[in-house]
Amino acid sequence: MLHDAKTIRLIGACPADDGEALLQHLLANPAAEIDWRGCESAHAAVIQVLLVSKRPLRGPPAGQFLHRFIGPALARNGSQV
Repeated sequence: MLHDAKTIRLIGACPADDGEALLQHLLANPAAEIDWRGCESAHAAVIQVLLVSKRPLRGPPAGQFLHRFIGPALARNGSQV
């Protein structure tokens, strides 16, 4: 996971520990977008943070499962995918 003041990038496989890191980055950068175009897979902890944050997402994600199942769930939840 990479981040700057404007964008948090989810890259490759995002394990459970990334859920806490993502939450901390979101709290520290309230206006940051999430770019998950490089995300191949994500642990449920990461998905839960995405669901709760309702932040705009740059996508689609690289992983087929995320694209097919998680992206639509996030869109229904209010995130812009």
